[in-house]
Amino acid sequence: MTDISTTPSSSIGSAGSALMKKRNRRQTALQGLGLAAISFAALMLFILIASLVSSGYKAFTQTHIQLEVFVDPEEISVERLPRGGFDDVLLASLQDYFPDVEGRADLRKLENILSNGAQFRLRDRVVENPDIIGQTITVKVPTSDDYDQLAKGLVNRESPEDQRKLANRQIGWFETLEEAGVITQPINWALITNADSRFPELAGLKGALVGSFWALLVCFLISFPLGIGSAIYLEEFAPKNKWSDLIEVNINNLAAVPSVVFGLLALAVFLGWFGMPRSAPLVGGMTLALMTMPTIIIATRAALKAVPPSIREAALGVGASKHQVVFGHVLPLAMPGVLTGTIIGLAQALGETAPLLLIGMNAFITSAPDTPLDSATALPTQIFIWADSPERGFVSRTSAAILVLLTFLVTMNAVAIYLRSKFERKW
Repeated sequence: MTDISTTPSSSIGSAGSALMKKRNRRQTALQGLGLAAISFAALMLFILIASLVSSGYKAFTQTHIQLEVFVDPEEISVERLPRGGFDDVLLASLQDYFPDVEGRADLRKLENILSNGAQFRLRDRVVENPDIIGQTITVKVPTSDDYDQLAKGLVNRESPEDQRKLANRQIGWFETLEEAGVITQPINWALITNADSRFPELAGLKGALVGSFWALLVCFLISFPLGIGSAIYLEEFAPKNKWSDLIEVNINNLAAVPSVVFGLLALAVFLGWFGMPRSAPLVGGMTLALMTMPTIIIATRAALKAVPPSIREAALGVGASKHQVVFGHVLPLAMPGVLTGTIIGLAQALGETAPLLLIGMNAFITSAPDTPLDSATALPTQIFIWADSPERGFVSRTSAAILVLLTFLVTMNAVAIYLRSKFERKW
């Protein structure tokens, strides 16, 4: 009779228990690494947002001076409008607080408290209502950038005089105005309603916002129909052969091409060969469309593949044509994924800078474009321009512009997530 040796059950149990403990340790370690990675990413994101907010929140307010201005008919007359001595009228109102200030040099320094745009604000008000000529009116005008920085605490009043732009006497003038209660810091709506300016206190994002709108509109009108049409053909109608495989590989490669390459392509083709206008949102939108189209094609094909084959088979079984199956059944069910991919692609296009720089959308534009053919900037290029500016006032405005851009990007991604969750079908 054969003697069969057996392993004691206690040995099997101890070995299994050790293996289970080892597996649990690995799982715990993997979970710990995952949590550490998420925590590190969240920390970096918090540091980024905190640094932007800490340096940019001051740009959302602007220092103003409230003056009682006598609209002197000798300086400003109906016949001369819109010309007139608006700066002299404002200086006279400001000089009422400092009757001891005399001399051309001192008066010029006193006038520097007011922004260069203060006279234009008074001019616009007089042009709108000429009846106020000869009357005393209350006007709120912005201060210059140096005094705006002083009011916001960005200038150390206790530092040595030779280490700051404002002399002790000038700081004393401003403190006198503060004690008089004529200094205010309202919300800086000009950051949104003004176009770019060489003076930080007057610079705004209106031109960049409108330019980005036109560029994204052109990008959407080109990339959306072409991208969806290409994806439908490749996924539903194109024969599966080496040519379709080659096209698919090239589309995937285009989605990974650096954006600066598309900018060089636009510079050579759109501007060089076709002679299209430089710095125009039309060219910027076409360039962004070249970048966005591969993303839309890939997202649309993935959404079409996610529709179960039974939908197609059922439609074909009741006599529907291939065209009716695709456009009447498959595409409507895939539309949430298509829209999600499109919005994400447009959000990526909104944040692109390199291709727009190469086609000249970083020019100094002082007015918002009326059409896609007018010269314009975009939000990313406006940020680039301000970041490269030497004036200190543009530091906070650069961070504020980045916060505005991030707000648009987060909103667009939130809309994409909402559409995906609302219209997503569970099969």
